[in-house]
Amino acid sequence: MDASKMLLLSPPSTSLPSLKPHTFILTYKKPKVHTPLKVLAMAKDTSESGNGTIDKATIAGGLVANPVIAWSLYTLKTTGCGLPPGPGGSIGALEGVSYLVVVGIVGWSLYTKAKTGSGLPNGPFGLLGAVEGLSFLSLLAILVVFGLQFLQSGSIPGPLPSDQCFG
Repeated sequence: MDASKMLLLSPPSTSLPSLKPHTFILTYKKPKVHTPLKVLAMAKDTSESGNGTIDKATIAGGLVANPVIAWSLYTLKTTGCGLPPGPGGSIGALEGVSYLVVVGIVGWSLYTKAKTGSGLPNGPFGLLGAVEGLSFLSLLAILVVFGLQFLQSGSIPGPLPSDQCFG
């Protein structure tokens, strides 16, 4: 078949390829060798904080204080009174100190949150973060139980033993 017939049979939108010779210039580019990146500076690990002694004391205090508060709130809800004074007032003192420890941890956490934008560091094994979370839960439980106690009896028991509870 000659070219004139092929031209007629081809669709009108196609064009014939040019008969000019094409020249191609091939260039070889040497691939760039990528050097590994080196870290020049790193942020301080968030699990570490400035003073390990304060962190460990807070962990120990919080791990003791939160269960004592749970026991105290259960006793308050079931009997209407706080924990009994105990031998030499030791249980009552532990109860009072536990409330102060939890309020202190929550206060420290809120201060740190306002200053840095995040709460307390995790601490060793994540225990400081756990104590922080438990302290916020204890504070919520304190507000709920004290509110219910106030609605039921019109008051909450004072910090010292009274004749109503331990007379």
